[in-house]
Amino acid sequence: MTVPPHSVTPSASGRAGRRRGPSMADVAREAGVSGQTVSRVANGKTNVDDATRERVLAAMRRVGYRPNSAARALRNGQFRSIGVIISALPTFGNSRTLDAIAAAVVPEGFSIILMPVTRPTQGEVTGAFSTLNEQAVDGVIILIEQHQLDQSEIELPHGLPVVVIDSSARYDYPVVDNDQADGAARATSHLLSLGHATVWHIAGPPQSYSAERRRKSWQATLERADRAVPPVLTGDWSPESGYQAGLRLAADPAVTAVFAANDQMALGLLRALHETGRRVPAEVSVVGFDDMEESAHFWPPLTTIRQSFEAVGRHAVKALLTEIETGTEAGEPVLLPTELVIRSSTAPPPA
Repeated sequence: MTVPPHSVTPSASGRAGRRRGPSMADVAREAGVSGQTVSRVANGKTNVDDATRERVLAAMRRVGYRPNSAARALRNGQFRSIGVIISALPTFGNSRTLDAIAAAVVPEGFSIILMPVTRPTQGEVTGAFSTLNEQAVDGVIILIEQHQLDQSEIELPHGLPVVVIDSSARYDYPVVDNDQADGAARATSHLLSLGHATVWHIAGPPQSYSAERRRKSWQATLERADRAVPPVLTGDWSPESGYQAGLRLAADPAVTAVFAANDQMALGLLRALHETGRRVPAEVSVVGFDDMEESAHFWPPLTTIRQSFEAVGRHAVKALLTEIETGTEAGEPVLLPTELVIRSSTAPPPA
């Protein structure tokens, strides 16, 4: 006899509409191991040999089993998730550093929740922390280079492990960065060593920590060498801003050496020099900063300062995981070394 639809009881409807998902027991039978072994693999325990772990993982894929991360978090006291608060305005350095963070957390069994902020104000930063708390993260990496993060009214909420990248902010948190000042000094000293009387500078935007450190180091290097400090031209990291600054520099025959605060502005500078007939490096030498992959293929290939975004990401993740695991913060800020990469865009000044 057919039962009319309206007479189906809730319990019968529930049984008909739901299908039990695969369980640990199903995985254990498929892999030929104990349920306890499956539990160890699902919870990331290390006391399982590699061959057995691979067999269990393969069985999980075949039967369609997915570990319950929420239940695991309740058992272990960790969510295996890291929040990243990042400037909404993308830059080459931030993008590369974020890629490095992602590459470093995956082998540790963590995921990333990204939280962009348009302006690093107290309200936006606090709101980002609150949202990440609701998302249940174990710690936070802050990747904001604007100066506002260093202002007194910006107070980072407590209660979560935090690591700050690329910041001169004085917080009681670990800070990881490349040695921007040393890199700028290397760039300026290299040009002076070739015999140039002084070095002009195209700086990054004034609200950037790294731009400020590079500019101050360029100036200090010239002053230590008792050389004239030319007026600074300011760009916004883009090739277009480097091009516009380059047109102004190209019009001055006294300009024989330029340090651009990043490779993208150096690219615009090279175009401006080419269009105005100033030969590189015969008449003007150019040094950039970052060592983008494309820099070796500029014309001429660009002399630049190499900084390791990958190392910054790895060290930031390592410091944060140490905080999460031990409850203790790292000590002094971590400054990673830079490297001068000499290519064809620099030479002695014209006779």
